Amino acid sequence: MTQTKGTLLVVEDDPGLQKQMRWSFDGYEVIVAGDREAALSQLRRFEPPVVTLDLGLPPDADGATEGHATLEQILALAPDTKVIVVTGNQDRENAVRAIANGAYDFYLKPFDPDTLQLVVDRAFRLHELQQENLRLQMKTSEQPAMGIITRDAGMQKLCRNVEKIAPSSATVMLLGESGTGKELFARGLHQFSQRADKKFVAINCAAIPENLLESELFGYEKGAFTGAAKQTKGKIEYADGGTLFLDEIGDLPLPLQAKLLRFLQERVVERLGGREEIPVDVRIVCATHQNLRNLITEGKFREDLFYRLSEIVLNIPPLRARDGDALLLANALINRFRQQEGRGALSFAPDAIAAIERHSWPGNVREMENCMKRAVVLAEGGQITLDDLGLPGAESEPEPLNLRQVREEAERKAIVKALSRCDNNVAKAADALGVSRPTLYDLLNRYGLK
Repeated sequence: MTQTKGTLLVVEDDPGLQKQMRWSFDGYEVIVAGDREAALSQLRRFEPPVVTLDLGLPPDADGATEGHATLEQILALAPDTKVIVVTGNQDRENAVRAIANGAYDFYLKPFDPDTLQLVVDRAFRLHELQQENLRLQMKTSEQPAMGIITRDAGMQKLCRNVEKIAPSSATVMLLGESGTGKELFARGLHQFSQRADKKFVAINCAAIPENLLESELFGYEKGAFTGAAKQTKGKIEYADGGTLFLDEIGDLPLPLQAKLLRFLQERVVERLGGREEIPVDVRIVCATHQNLRNLITEGKFREDLFYRLSEIVLNIPPLRARDGDALLLANALINRFRQQEGRGALSFAPDAIAAIERHSWPGNVREMENCMKRAVVLAEGGQITLDDLGLPGAESEPEPLNLRQVREEAERKAIVKALSRCDNNVAKAADALGVSRPTLYDLLNRYGLK
C-alpha cells in the first residue's frame, strides 16, 4: 500500500511530533497542518484520502473543542475521507465521541509509529476499496437503460417511470417529436415487463399503404384476395404473448381505427376472408409525433380509440430540452461510429463543442446520428472540427434579467457542461470549474445533479 504514495494529511500542532510522523510515514506523501484553518486549506488543495487529526488543537490545545470542530468541517467538505483522531491516553471519551461523529478510527497517545502505521494503512486500503466500488457502481448505473443515453433529470425520471409501468398491462401512448427515441422506450416497456421472453413486434402505420395495412395488422386467409396464396398471420396475432408497438398511430386510417378499437375491447381478431375469432393476448404500445386531440377535433381520429390507447401517456422531451445531453450523446455516437469505421481516438475541437451545445437539434437524436457519422468520415487527424460537423452558426440567446436566476442558471449549466466535457470525472470537472472536489459535490447536491 505504501508504494502508491498516497497523500496523508497530518493535523498536529506539536512541531516535534510533526517531524516524527513525517519521518515515520515516508511511504506516503505527508502534508502537515498545525491548526484548523491550515488543515481545511490543505484538504481543499490536496484532497487526501486519510487524515490523522490531533483533537487538541489551538486555541484549545488542552481541550478537544477545536479538534471536534475541525473533524466536523473535514467530513462536511470530504465525506469519504478517513479521519483517524489522535488523543491523549486518558481521553477515551472524546475519542469515542469523535467516532460517533463520523471519524474512521482513533489512536491513543503516546505515539507508537508501528501501531499507527497499521491503522493508517488500513484506512488507505478501505478508502481505495470504497472508491473502486463507487467506480464500479457508476459504471453499472451509466449503462444506458433501454439504450437511452442521458444525464437530464427529466429523462432519468422518465426511464424510472418506464420501469414502474412495464410490469402492468396498461396500454401506453408515447408522445414526442420525430427522432426522440419513442421506439427505444417502447422496447424498454417490453424489456422490463413479464412479456420480455416473448416477441416485440413493431409496425409503422405511416409507412404501409392503406390497402395493405389491414392485412399486415390482422392477417388473411388463403384466397381472401388476389395473391393470397396461403394463410398468413397478422402482426397482432404474431405478437401473441408479447408486445405490439404501433408507431405513428395518428396516421392509422379511420376504418382500421374502428377495427383496432374492437380488438382492444374484445381481444380477438378475424383474419381477412375468415370467420373465426382468434383470441390474442398482447400488450399494445403506440406512439405519435402528432397532436391526437387536434386530429380528434378535425374528425381524423376516433376519440373512443384515443382513450383506449392512452391509459398511460409518456411525453418524451426533445434533445434541445435535455440539459447536457447533446454533448454526452455526441461523444457516445462518435465512439460508436469511429469503431464501425475503424478510426482511432477522436475528440471535439472547441468550436465543435460550442456548436453542438448551441444547436437546437430539430431532428433530435436521428439528426445527431447523421451529423456524427458525417464527422467521423470527414475528420482529418484526431480532432473533429466545426466544418466536419456541418452545423450552421447559432446566435446567442438573450440572457434573463433577474440576477439570482442568472447566477444559478449559469452555475448549473457550467457544471453540466464541465461534467459532459470531462466524461463524468468529478475531479477533472472540478479542476475545469476552478473549485475543489468537495465544493463541486456540494453544488451537485444543491442543483440535484448526479
